[in-house]
Amino acid sequence: MGGAGAADVTIVRGRGASGEDTLAQDVRAALTGTPKILGPKHLYDEYGSELYERITTEAPEYYPARSEREILNRRAPELTEGARELVELGSGMASKTRALLYAMAGSGALERYVPFDVDETVVVACADELTEAYPGLTVHGVAGDFDSDLHLIPSGQHRVFAFLGGTVGNLEPSQRTPFLTELAELMGPTDALLLGTDLVKDPATLEAAYDDSEGLTAAFNKNVLTVINRELGGEFDLDAFEHVSYWHEEFQRIEMRLRSREAQSVPVAALGLTAEFTAGEEMRTEVSCKFTPERVADELEAAGLRMEAFHTDSAGLFALSRASLR
Repeated sequence: MGGAGAADVTIVRGRGASGEDTLAQDVRAALTGTPKILGPKHLYDEYGSELYERITTEAPEYYPARSEREILNRRAPELTEGARELVELGSGMASKTRALLYAMAGSGALERYVPFDVDETVVVACADELTEAYPGLTVHGVAGDFDSDLHLIPSGQHRVFAFLGGTVGNLEPSQRTPFLTELAELMGPTDALLLGTDLVKDPATLEAAYDDSEGLTAAFNKNVLTVINRELGGEFDLDAFEHVSYWHEEFQRIEMRLRSREAQSVPVAALGLTAEFTAGEEMRTEVSCKFTPERVADELEAAGLRMEAFHTDSAGLFALSRASLR
């Protein structure tokens, strides 16, 4: 796909774009499993992506975006030193990486931006916006899923791979090492990885961040039921479920769940099944693992990467690491 006018834009669509290939099988597994677990990628349809952007920019309790932005604004030049390309995983509208793009463009180094996101609509919108903001910028967008489409990232040199927002914490420990290892295999000796990680802290601060007073996170969580209704003919009543988030001390993570307010049966026509929920039964929709500096270094090391720098915001709530191949 080409961009409008003279803009140099390419959009590649992978198998996992918008979750279409996996939604049915993932929902079937979740609704028939014990316990019920549905992965977070299906939260991010167009409306879900809009809600997530609002959470990161509007919710006063959601500190990760502000804390990470503080680090990026303060250290963008050194974080992008030597880079000519920015590859952003889970890009959204590139709101997290504007400081990096600005620093690279300001030094005359910015040549190409590669946004990678499961939601094709935001990849296209982001490409259009950035080519207008940075004339001459080449954008090679990838609409796809981390599980199946990382190979669609174009080859290059002097690249910074940015995986920000603490998104790596949405992966289970058993998923993180294979993911980071695959990412390392895409990198060359002139590339670097910027990894955003939320840090372990008091549970009250963590729980408030995932249950904001404006109800944005609750709406974001429940939106997955709207996705199932729309795409699979589900008959979920969103008011029959409540958003729940809590700190799981043993696993050092926040868990988001949807709790059934009552015993109920929910038909899902496209799957030919009726999901049964007991009163109070929960379906887990997201985990958000939290880290210590030692844990970040160990997990990078296990993937074949070496931590070069570890930066936190002034309050010590969030961290941004820069790593390269060992």
